[in-house]
Amino acid sequence: MSRLIDTGLEQLASMVFRMGEMAYKTVSLSLENYIEDTNALAQVQELSETLIVMAEEAEDKAFELIARFQPVASDLRILKSYMKITYDFERYGRYALDVSQVQRASGGLEQCESWINSTIREMSEKVLNMIHTSVVSLKSHDVTLAKTLSETENQVDDMYFSYLGQLVKKAPSTNKCTISSVLVARYLERIADHATYVGESVIYLATGEKISLR
Repeated sequence: MSRLIDTGLEQLASMVFRMGEMAYKTVSLSLENYIEDTNALAQVQELSETLIVMAEEAEDKAFELIARFQPVASDLRILKSYMKITYDFERYGRYALDVSQVQRASGGLEQCESWINSTIREMSEKVLNMIHTSVVSLKSHDVTLAKTLSETENQVDDMYFSYLGQLVKKAPSTNKCTISSVLVARYLERIADHATYVGESVIYLATGEKISLR
């Protein structure tokens, strides 16, 4: 039998799914902006601000459901998971905006040496795939898919620290590309972390099991 809270939970889920799709769009546009050295700062900023508003709306919806329907433990698990995930999606947007602001201040990836260019491009591809995976696993409550985020996150971490080591050896002491690429690599590493957080929330949402994918 359908309960009154179920309709609200479905509405909240739909809000979170839309937010995930917009978060992917925001990061993708920002990275394209940086890689191709184009100007998309205004668009990325607008999308990032929209994600903040959407997160607040989802949080309000969650608290409304708690206040109106006195949810049971399984409902509270769902609500807690969605609230954590909306925060991670909001952070995707924040880091995307940081990337675009770095591009405006220091230039894009086209100014960098080839080894830097290829590293950031590969990291970007992995991170975008992680965001996509996090959203798909959320929609389907796919625990197996969510767990795959761990391996890619480890790869991004390894690339990040390897990149820093190479940078110390190869890059000149003062260089715009050095500054911008280090910052962007860090933002990509943090986005990858948040993707695993989403995966952890999906697993908790679907099974009640709390695990670490990092």
